[in-house]
Amino acid sequence: MKPRLKKSMGIFALLFAVLLLLSACGEKPSEANQTGSTPQTNTKSVDLTISAAASLTDALQEIKSNYEKNNKGVNLLFNFAASGTLQQQIEQGAPVDLFISAATKNMQALVDKQLIKQDQHTKLLANELVAITASDSKVKMTLKGVNELQNKDILKIAIGIPESVPAGSYAKEALTRAGVWDALQPKLVQAKDVRQVLQYVETGNVDVGFVYKTDALTSDKVQLAYTIDQASYTPIEYPIGIVQASAHAKEAEELYNYLQTKEAMEVFLKYGFSMPVTP
Repeated sequence: MKPRLKKSMGIFALLFAVLLLLSACGEKPSEANQTGSTPQTNTKSVDLTISAAASLTDALQEIKSNYEKNNKGVNLLFNFAASGTLQQQIEQGAPVDLFISAATKNMQALVDKQLIKQDQHTKLLANELVAITASDSKVKMTLKGVNELQNKDILKIAIGIPESVPAGSYAKEALTRAGVWDALQPKLVQAKDVRQVLQYVETGNVDVGFVYKTDALTSDKVQLAYTIDQASYTPIEYPIGIVQASAHAKEAEELYNYLQTKEAMEVFLKYGFSMPVTP
C-alpha cells in the first residue's frame, strides 16, 4: 500500500472514531433526562393563606400585588370574613398561616389557646366607626349622633352580627352607651360581616349602616352620616399573628414582618387605616 494512501486512511479512521465519541456524548443527556437521573431546577411555589377581617379586603389586595412581584414563588391566598368566623375556623383546624383580626378579643382567644405563636402577634392597625347612608338617600341626617336613629323616617339600620362581627360589636357598644340599643331593636338588620352592611346601604335595602371609616371610603355609592364618638366604644385595633400550625413558618414570618414596614403601612394609610396607639 502506498504511503500516501495509508496516511489518508489513518486520518479517516481517526475522524470516524471522533464522530462516534461525539455521538455517544450527545446521547447521554437525552437518556439521562428520560430516566430522570439528571437533577433539574424546579422551584416550588409556596401558598400562604391569610385569614383577615373583611374590612381589609381592598388594602390587602393591593399589598398582594406588590408583595408577589418582589417575592417570586410566594402566592398570597386571602380568606376574608368576620373576625369571629375566622377565629372559629382556626380553632377547628383550618390551614391558615397568618390571622389579622378587627378586634383584639378574637386574637387573644387564639393566643390563650396557644393557636397563635406567643411571641409573634402584635397590634397592626387602628380604625374608626361611622354611620353611613346611600349617596342618593332621602333620609336627612343632622349629625346629632345616634339618638337621631330613633326618627320615624329611619326604618332599617344595618349592623354586623355583634357576636361575630367586631364592627357590629362596636356599634352595639356605642348604641348601648347612648341608651338607644333596646329602642332600636325593631329597626336593626344584622349582617354576616361589615362588607355586607356596606352592600345593604349601597343598594338601598337599609337607611343607615354602621361600618368602619375605611369601608365608607371604598364606595362612591354611600356618604358619611357622622363619625361615632370614639369614647363610646372600645378602641378599634387590628392585631396580626402567625398561626402556630402554619406549614410555612419562614415565609409566614417574612410576610408578618413586611406588613409592619413603612412600605406596607403606606398602603394601609391610603385606605383610611391609622397607626395603633401604643401604650
